[in-house]
Order: sequence, then structure tokens, then C-alpha cells
Amino acid sequence: MVGTTLEYFDFAVYNSLAAIIFNRIFFPTFDPLSGTILAFATFAVGYLARPLGGILFGRLGDIHGRRLVLMATLMLMGVSTVLMGALPTYTVAGIISPMLLVILRFVQGAALGGEWAGAVLLSLEHGAPEHRGRNASWAQMGPALGTLLATGLIALISVTLSAEAFQSWGWRVPFLLSAALVAFGLWIRNGVDETPLFLALRARRSVVGSPIAEVLRHYWRRLLIAGGARIGADVLYSLLIVFTLTYLTTVLHQSRTLALTAVSIGGACNAAAIPCFGALSDRYGRRPVYACGLLLAMPWAFAYFRMLDRQDSLLIVLAVTAGFLIHAMMYGPQAAFITEQFPTRVRYAGSSLAYTLVGIVGGGLAPVMFATILRAYGTTLAISAYLTAALCLSSAAVLVARETSHLPLE
Repeated sequence: MVGTTLEYFDFAVYNSLAAIIFNRIFFPTFDPLSGTILAFATFAVGYLARPLGGILFGRLGDIHGRRLVLMATLMLMGVSTVLMGALPTYTVAGIISPMLLVILRFVQGAALGGEWAGAVLLSLEHGAPEHRGRNASWAQMGPALGTLLATGLIALISVTLSAEAFQSWGWRVPFLLSAALVAFGLWIRNGVDETPLFLALRARRSVVGSPIAEVLRHYWRRLLIAGGARIGADVLYSLLIVFTLTYLTTVLHQSRTLALTAVSIGGACNAAAIPCFGALSDRYGRRPVYACGLLLAMPWAFAYFRMLDRQDSLLIVLAVTAGFLIHAMMYGPQAAFITEQFPTRVRYAGSSLAYTLVGIVGGGLAPVMFATILRAYGTTLAISAYLTAALCLSSAAVLVARETSHLPLE
């Protein structure tokens, strides 16, 4: 949980700043909405890189072990994030500046692509069989806690500094602080043993030489189901964590502090709720809990913008928090749901592919689509319809999936 939180802190710092300031720092020659779309395009690069990281680190995780790969991904994420904080702006380096930003974002995405499955497997394969949903959900708290730390820190800096100081140098502070946080994460992970299931696999000399090929050859149906279940939750999360900041600050002209505070409160509730819904999936099954989240998200998708458009601070916080709680209903059981689709010998590779490939069309392109749809149609109804379509796809995947909560892991 600690390691995943720190990795997602790095990722979320970029996501938040892309929504509120990167259009002025790295794309200042465009109008605000066009600059935001370009900033979100660099955001999407991180998701495009995830499958490459999933393929590379997924293979290494099934051949050399979960722990070693997790140390490597955390180090890679930390170095790329610190370098972002040292980048020159567009006014200093011209086109070189956004180019370097894209390269570092690509490295971030590759590191995160190998991170998720390893963190989940450390929790899942070490724990008791009857608590797999709860145990795996601890790693799922990483995105919420990392985002909470990131938005909270950015909000604090925004309140402390003037707008000019924030745009001049304040935005660099969260990136540079990542160095200390990553060092702490490496210390934590260094004390975690390899999982018993992988050690038993190695002892039997049953480690697969080409886990990616075996997943695509023998488990492609499970890969489609596991990946399809992610789409709706991914699009919902991108709406909450990225586009909400842009909509509130750029379209509704609300303060950056209010937007970040709403997302921070929602993120805290999300983090607290995730292990609760993970535990509920141990008792009632992965599919029922997941399906409840999907069904509740559909009417919320249309009510959300109506609440935001009232421009009432309390309603804004309530709308964002409700969305995060609905997301937790899906995200809590999601880790166990995905990893239980695959046997131990290809579990890292299969889970990584399911998580990262769908992330491109789910969370990666969603902010670009949201901003483009808003500019093209001038209404948030089209955005709500886009989210609902993604939720319907995930509902179909969950409907045809097998229930795995009470089956032996292997």
C-alpha cells in the first residue's frame, strides 16, 4: 500500500497540474481550452506507455519474482518524476520543453504499468484465501491515497503562494519532494519477502519462459473479461480526478482551492471505502459488489454536472464525494477480480495486460475525450453519455464473468 501510494502520488501530481496549469507553462501559445486538450494529450501518453511497462515488467515478474520488479518500478517512477520538477518551461526552452515532458511522462507510464499487478500480487499471494478481496484491496488504496497526498500538497502550495509564484516555481515543489518519498518507499519494499506461491512455483521448476504468449494463447477470454470490467471504473476515475479540476476552474471559474479541496475530500472517502468493499466481495462475491457500483454510476453520471453547475460549494463536494464512493464499489473488488482470472505461473503478466491495455481507452483517453466533447457539443450531457457507454461495456464483462471469490486461487 505504501509503495503504490508513493507511485500514484508521482502520477497524480502530474495529472493534477496538467489539469490546472500545464496549459500555461508548456502550451502558452494556444487558447486555454486548446492548451488544456494538449496538456491532457501528454496525460494520455502515460496511459499509452502502460501496456509496454505491463508487458516488460509482467514478463519479468512471472520469471524473476514480484518483489524485484516492484523495487525497479518504484525507482524508475521516482527518477522520472524528480526530473519533471527540473524541466525548463516553454518560455525558456521552446518546443524542447513539452517534448521532454512527454518523454518523462512515457517513462512514468511504463513504470506504473508494471507496478499495479506486482503490488496486488504481494498482498493477494501472501494472505489468507478467504480474505483475498480485502487483502488485494490494500494495494488498491494507493491511487486514492497518492492522489489525496498530491492534491492536498498542491492545494497547500496554492494557498501559501501567490498565483504568480505558483506558476513561476511553486508547481515544481511536489515533483522534487518525490525524491524523499520514493526513498521511503524503497526502504519499505526492501523488507517484504517474495510470495510463497511464486517461491513454490520456482521450487517446482514450473516458471514459464514466455508468460505473455501463454496468456494470449490460453487465457485470452479471461483477459478480455478482466480488461472489460475496468473500462467503466477507469473513465469514472478520470472524470473525477482530472476533468473535474478543469471543469470547475476553467468552465465554471471556481477557485483552484475549492476544486482541489473537493477532490481531496472525495479521495479520502474513496481510500477509506475501498477495503470495505473489498471485504464485502469476500462475503457476497466479486460480481454483485462490482455490479452495484456500475449500476449506481449510471444515474450519477447525469446528476453530477447538474450539481456542479449550481456552483454551490457544498453541492460540489457532495457530488465529487458520491462519485468517489461509487468508484470504490468497483475498485475495491477489482484487484481480486482481475488477478483471480489467471493461474500463478502467468498471473503477473495476465493481470498487467488486463490492467494496462484497457487503461489506454479507459482512463488515458478519457480526459482528452471529455474536453473535446465539451468543445464540440457545448454540453455536459454528451460527457455523461460517454461515461454511461463505458459503464455499459463493463457491465457486460461482469455479467459474463465467472464468480471467483470462493474458488481456489490456482
